[in-house]
Amino acid sequence: MNSLHLKSFIRCKRKAWLDFKGKKSYEVWSPHKAIEKINQFQIFYEFCNSEIYTGLKACKNGYQGVIGLKIKGNLFQNINAEIHPQLLVKTQGKSIWGQYKYLPAVYKLGHKTTREHLFDLAFSSVLLGTFQESKIEKGLVISSFDKQVNVEEIYLNKKLRKKVLNVLLSLNECLEGFMPEITQDRKKCTICSWQKFCDKEAKENGYLTDIDGIGSKTASLLITNGISDTQTLASHNEKQLGEKLSKFNDQKYEKASVFVKQAQAYISGEPHRIFNKNDTNDLLEKTSPGFYIFDIESNPDNKHDFLYGFLEINNLFTKKEDLIYRPILNLKNNKRESHKQIIEILFSQKEWPVLHYGETEKVAIINIAKNLNLSFVEIDSLVSRFIDLHSLIRKSWILPLKNYSLKTVSSWLGFEWMQKNVSGSKALYWWIQYQITENEIFLKKIIQYNKDDCLATLKIAEYLIKNQLKKN
Repeated sequence: MNSLHLKSFIRCKRKAWLDFKGKKSYEVWSPHKAIEKINQFQIFYEFCNSEIYTGLKACKNGYQGVIGLKIKGNLFQNINAEIHPQLLVKTQGKSIWGQYKYLPAVYKLGHKTTREHLFDLAFSSVLLGTFQESKIEKGLVISSFDKQVNVEEIYLNKKLRKKVLNVLLSLNECLEGFMPEITQDRKKCTICSWQKFCDKEAKENGYLTDIDGIGSKTASLLITNGISDTQTLASHNEKQLGEKLSKFNDQKYEKASVFVKQAQAYISGEPHRIFNKNDTNDLLEKTSPGFYIFDIESNPDNKHDFLYGFLEINNLFTKKEDLIYRPILNLKNNKRESHKQIIEILFSQKEWPVLHYGETEKVAIINIAKNLNLSFVEIDSLVSRFIDLHSLIRKSWILPLKNYSLKTVSSWLGFEWMQKNVSGSKALYWWIQYQITENEIFLKKIIQYNKDDCLATLKIAEYLIKNQLKKN
């Protein structure tokens, strides 16, 4: 076993097992991993003043930062282990190489230092200490906020080392055994390279967490009340279920009804229409003069929107190839110029609504309007034109789907992206690659992806409008 298996094990026992024994043909490449690796290297490079080298030779030469080193050793009870330290940082001390030694360091994304970081450092310190013949009292957690490199020192005391050794024993037992059950906390699965493999099994076995709105805690509550799978949930009496969902207070009967209908739709493959008296958003009437579809690609860590995409639709009968798509690139985070172009487009057709999927686009426009010092009246006028199709479809329909993301809903409606296996994360990966290489091919990929996202949003708008016509 190695430090990568430990990292996976802390997140999900099954992931650790699959990383170790799983059939690699079932694993899907994850852009999240690639982005994390790139960010990690950039921050380490800055922290080590550009002095980063690879392997054992770098340790012997006493370089400031060392990556790419693998150290094997025996932990205890004849358990062989291997560490892949993210970074070794030179410090004062004594080791087999001379009057210096190395400390293990890990990269942290976000503000919270987790068990994953602590255990990684503690595990590395056990084998690294023996390898370099020098005791390691602390490790480093390196992160970046507001373009500043931050360093947190973690003291690796006996209590922490004992904890990690117990976890390593459990990990070893796990890797030697049968494949663990799918985790109940399926939120973690969204960025896992084994997601598709587990999703297939979860659907076949009727996992409750496959039902939209049901997380691990709600699933545990349902299981305690004798509802252990989607089939049982789908056939349950809504009122009786409501009595069991007291944690939702006044919403318990409403939640019960949604859960049962969502399970029924998921199993049958048939959507369920919600006739809502409060649903006064007449999409057909509002879009009849013409409308925009708006979609953003962004780097949330840097708070940088690097592409704003607009699709102009004069009417729904326009052929797809005749639609006008306008990509506005914000390459250098030179906000003012791109922001002006966006407002010009929106003000060129003041009567047109702006259709989007999720809150991101509306929030971005409000911030843009404020940055350009638009009046309160102008901002209110802009905001009133925004229609969130994600919110609208959830109010109007219960779909036979695991979630209501743009990809999931539009794919169910038959939409296909021009590029295979794409996602917002992959677009961000392409953006990072463009920044590194300045190769225009990455910009072309991002623009094509954003255009397809706009067309996917249009597909959902068409579905809502078509069914609104049937209702009328």
